[in-house]
Amino acid sequence: MDFTHFDKNGQAVMVDVSKKEETVREATACGTIRMRRQCMEKVGHRDVTKGDVLGTARLAGIMGAKKTSELIPLCHMVGLTGVFIEFETEEETGEIKAFCTAKTVGKTGVEMEALTGASVALLTIYDMCKAVDKRMEIGEVCLLRKSGGKSGDFLR
Repeated sequence: MDFTHFDKNGQAVMVDVSKKEETVREATACGTIRMRRQCMEKVGHRDVTKGDVLGTARLAGIMGAKKTSELIPLCHMVGLTGVFIEFETEEETGEIKAFCTAKTVGKTGVEMEALTGASVALLTIYDMCKAVDKRMEIGEVCLLRKSGGKSGDFLR
């Protein structure tokens, strides 16, 4: 498979999707933030000075997904029909997993929107908790699955 964001002269271009069929498209991405137990307890008890960490991170993730084309060069502006952020917390390991599912009916996929939404949610958690734990680590951001479009389905 060839890279699609380069023209015949090797110049970066936005892919022309005008001839593609509109299909229902969906993608889910996730990532993890690790923190000390003390910080995890404050998040769980909603005892962080800046407020409700996961509620704020949920809104930030949705907003991030909606702004993806403004952040990623050559990314198409996508009319999202839904963005959903969910969290899984593991107090024993001090991990919070952020999941972002993005949906659309369109000519191009929403993988970048899902990845951006998950990443922005994690960055928001870091921002809201950094006074308690500056050693937090964000990682393992990846696409879990996608459906729709010419390339078909993908499942990690």
